[in-house]
Amino acid sequence: MRDLDKLNDPTYPAFTIGQAADMLGVQQAFLRSLDNADVLTPERSGGGHRRYSRRQLEFVARMRELFDQGHTLAAASRILWLEDELAAAYDEINNLRQRLGYTEERDRA
Repeated sequence: MRDLDKLNDPTYPAFTIGQAADMLGVQQAFLRSLDNADVLTPERSGGGHRRYSRRQLEFVARMRELFDQGHTLAAASRILWLEDELAAAYDEINNLRQRLGYTEERDRA
């Protein structure tokens, strides 16, 4: 894989803490606090600097929305975990339906 191709990978840690904070409109301290609370664990560069992936930035944006709605760190973390678990369950159900040959028309009959 070429280095540029890695940028298409949503799990590739391409962003520094400063870049991530700027893109999300948050303070770097907010990102560090999520790391310190073990809610989000960014990759580390060879020099030990935090590096964030697009997927992690999406998670932080969702976390920030929940904070803005008044949720605590524990509540926001639990909500996001449950949302992700539910989405994964729906994906698995859809994959199983496809493997079994179910279609919407067949389900209605």
